[in-house]
Amino acid sequence: MTITETEGPMPDPWELVEGTDWTSLEHAYGSAEGALPMLAGLLAADPGTQARAMRYLEDPVHHQNTIYSATVPAALYVAAALQDPRTATVLPGREQGEYPLRAAMLDWMESVANAVGNDAEAIRERLGFSLERDPASVQIRTLRPALFQTVSPLLHDPDLAVREAAIAAAVSLLDASELVQHRATLIPLVREVLAASAKRSYRSIAARGLRAWGEETRSLLAEENEDPWASGCSNEPPF
Repeated sequence: MTITETEGPMPDPWELVEGTDWTSLEHAYGSAEGALPMLAGLLAADPGTQARAMRYLEDPVHHQNTIYSATVPAALYVAAALQDPRTATVLPGREQGEYPLRAAMLDWMESVANAVGNDAEAIRERLGFSLERDPASVQIRTLRPALFQTVSPLLHDPDLAVREAAIAAAVSLLDASELVQHRATLIPLVREVLAASAKRSYRSIAARGLRAWGEETRSLLAEENEDPWASGCSNEPPF
């Protein structure tokens, strides 16, 4: 199996978002009953509406990098929408200027995957908690192979912003034990593309991934020591 092969088609994104009982789920501010119209905006014809959908995904659905029950179907929906032609648009109004919607979606997926990754688990264990006791986090972990399936075709996307975001998302998704066989294929992309990115957050992800995979990282140690997430936020997506 190559890194771009899939194991089956993803569900239709509209069927996913419409078929989810959002009233039974929660996000950062309580009930996610209003999620349907907000998330449906990701597939709108208007980039401004799509941008509002992305902001809703960032907050409250994944507020402060936290996994909520509503984050789980939202992640599957975002993954299914990656290949939808309606997401091949550019978002307006970001601090760094125009930004491809798919890159923003991939940045969001990376943040979700990182929130249940090996580093997050180690931090929780040091604090006396366990990701395995959080049902939503367990569900996201179970989804990682399906999420990777949708990210893989974008690892060589002609748009550099999308390509970098896809590689970054893949790095965090490959914490899944079911996906470790793909690490060797991804390493050259991490070194040649992600580690050379103009964005410090991506270079930090590259260093983190290579170190975790037992690869040489001496040339990237400076980036690792300047982790933009050390203060809990970043000026680059994901926010």
